Order: sequence, then C-alpha cells, then structure tokens
Amino acid sequence: MADSLPTDPLDLARRVLETEAQAILGLIPQLDASFVAAVDLLHHCSGRIVVTGMGKSGIIARKIAATLASTGTVAAYLNPAEALHGDLGIVQPQDVIVALSHSGETEELVRLLEAIRRIDARLVSLTGDRQSTLGQASDITLLCHVAEEACPMNLAPTASTTAALALGDALAMALAQRKGFKPEQFADLHPGGHLGKRLTRIGALMHSGEALPVVRTDTPMPEAIHEMSRKRLGMTCVVDDRNRLAGVLTDGDLRRHMTPGSNILDRKAGDLMTTSPVTIRGDVLAVEGLRLMETRKITAVVVVGEDNRVEGVVHLHDLWRTQMI
Repeated sequence: MADSLPTDPLDLARRVLETEAQAILGLIPQLDASFVAAVDLLHHCSGRIVVTGMGKSGIIARKIAATLASTGTVAAYLNPAEALHGDLGIVQPQDVIVALSHSGETEELVRLLEAIRRIDARLVSLTGDRQSTLGQASDITLLCHVAEEACPMNLAPTASTTAALALGDALAMALAQRKGFKPEQFADLHPGGHLGKRLTRIGALMHSGEALPVVRTDTPMPEAIHEMSRKRLGMTCVVDDRNRLAGVLTDGDLRRHMTPGSNILDRKAGDLMTTSPVTIRGDVLAVEGLRLMETRKITAVVVVGEDNRVEGVVHLHDLWRTQMI
C-alpha cells in the first residue's frame, strides 16, 4: 500500500476502507469445516468461553467476548499478560479459550499454551497463519489471513483486526442461532438505553388496574361512554361476568351507530361493541405490538392472559413515549 500512497486524505480514507472491506470479503473463501467444528465446540461447552488476545487483538477479543455474552453465552475476556501472572486461575477444564493473534506467534499467547494444556481446556484460535505456533497448538484453527494491512506502512494492525472482529461476529451469530437464541432473551439482556426501549415488553407499557377502561356487557351506554372519557384511550374493554374479553367499544363504534333514531344511550355496551377484537399477550415485545397495530391500522390493543381474561390495554401513544418510533 505504501508504494502508491495517496496524498489526498479522502483518497487515503477510501483506500483504507477498500482494503478493510476486501479483508472481510477475503474471509469467505477461508471458511471451511473448521468453522462448523468451532461452533459445535462452543455450543457444547459446559463452562465459559474465555477470549484472549494481546494489544489491538486484545481490544477485538474484548468485543467478541461482549458480543457472545450479549447473545446468551457465558463469556469473558482474559488479558494474556495478566494471565501469566495469576489471572489464568479463572480458566477451568470445562472452559473453551478463543485466542486471537494474526501472526500466531504473539509471545504472551505462546507462553500460555503449556499452561492451557495443563488445565486441559480446549483452544480455538483465530490467526492468519495455520502453521504458526498458536495455529498448530489449537484444537481448532480458524484462518483469518489478510493480504495487507490498511496502514500506509503495512504495519499497524488495521485490516487484520477488522477481519478478526468480523470473523468473531460470525462465530457469535452462528453460535446464537445454534442455541436457538430468541428476541425475548435478547431483551432480557439489554434492559437499558434505546435498544432496551425497543425491546420492552407490552406488559410494561400497558394501562392496567385503575387506569384500565373496562365495562360489562350489560353496562348502560351512558356509563360506558363515561368510562371511555375518563380513561382517555378512545375505547373501553367489554367483559363478561368472569372478566373474559367479550369485545371492545371504541369512538369509531359510537360514530357508526349514531344514526337518526338509533337512541344509542338506551342500549347496552354489549349491543354496540366490536366482537373478536385484536388482542396481544403481555410478554410480547413492544416492537411486535407496534407492528401489529400498524398492520391492523388500530391505535390500541387489548392485552389478555389465560382464558382470554383482560390484563390491560396498550395504546400507540405509549409506544411513542418510549421513543421507539
């Protein structure tokens, strides 16, 4: 790369991005049965996945460990230099170590190999050289070779660390899929920030208790309208004498029945309600509730539990307040 170094910063930036993109694409033909074997080994691991690497590879190792942990795998980062001075004690025989080194000759990692064998932990390596010391000592070696670094001097770890990160992500995603990791589990592990808001469950947003608009099927319409106005959701649930959902009464229902001579105030809630309304469970993710409301073109949905008993109501405005829209 240094032989034809662009002088314009934008040209150099484009060259760096192209080099790193090519490094990632170059991983595809390097994938083989070893990748499947690594996923199997990690899937059957009864302990922890311990990810290790030195320097820039250590930073990438930290991220891979974090990605594994956030997708349902017990994982931790181990600094190989600190491991040589006592921290290796966290590694147990039932663990799997994932080691990152593009050269495969990183001194601190090479010095760990004998200790790893004594512990009898399994070893997976991500390296650019299958014949390196690390590559040959590993139970499974994932080739992560790059033709050149994105550094103009072809020295600073750039394309190689990008490739290692991408391969680590691929490994984590394949493992999550193998485990059957579900969006609900992801939500449990990400309660904070914007992502946490998007993964909030419907039950946490619904109006319940005193805030829940609900009347009986035999409730006179003046009382039903008062309930709708008091709870300010533009609707009310209509339940039978066992608190099971019989229907919903909405502003739209009122408008449709307000024809000349209809005398809706003389009728009961059950006479004007919409039967078989759209419902949802409280443990469904809020994003799924939003998708349901958008698809059915409604502004509120009833939350039901066992035996179709009413638990609450969630309104489109409740989702807006979470800033997920």
